[in-house]
Amino acid sequence: MDVIEAMRTTGTCRYYRDEPVPEEVLYAAFEAARFAPQGGNRQPVRWIAVRDRALKATLGDAYLRLWREEFGPSDTRLPESDRRRRALEPSRHHAEHFADAPVILVLCAREAALKVTDADLRRTSVVGGASIYPTMQNLCLALRDAGVATTVTTMLCREESAVRELLGIPDEYLTAAYVCAGYPARPFPTNLRRRPVEEFVFADRFGEPLYG
Repeated sequence: MDVIEAMRTTGTCRYYRDEPVPEEVLYAAFEAARFAPQGGNRQPVRWIAVRDRALKATLGDAYLRLWREEFGPSDTRLPESDRRRRALEPSRHHAEHFADAPVILVLCAREAALKVTDADLRRTSVVGGASIYPTMQNLCLALRDAGVATTVTTMLCREESAVRELLGIPDEYLTAAYVCAGYPARPFPTNLRRRPVEEFVFADRFGEPLYG
């Protein structure tokens, strides 16, 4: 698959078939993903491929609880607007079926290997993610090339302590994201909506359009 096509069609999948993702498909995706850029070649990323039903169920219960705290109960009798209900339905379905994803890939990173140059700024620290998330995106693109869809979520990172105990993650590793992966029950997207280039690319000064 052309890399540009993969970029334009790797959306968020919330409906999966029961079919497992073969070992060789996962291996090939990890093999490609490991070449992502990261600071100082420190290679902080580690992955846990969770396929055990009991473990997935425990993660799913926590995810659904957090989702309901964020978006409200899934009781369709509540007085919720039709538009909002339609917008939330895929997300709600995913929350209620989180454990049904064929594999849940837990993205971990060794904290000491991250170069966090923005730690002292008066804002949310994000720079450490530069050595983590390119690998995740590479993985999603490599899986897309193999016909495997993905969903990236960080909601469960709020439960890091419990997940660390559940999955035996050492204290020196943080959890950075969760990637559900499987063969999609619906076609890959072809018309993802994003802002046009003219709205977010600037020339020399913020707010001065480079195009248009």
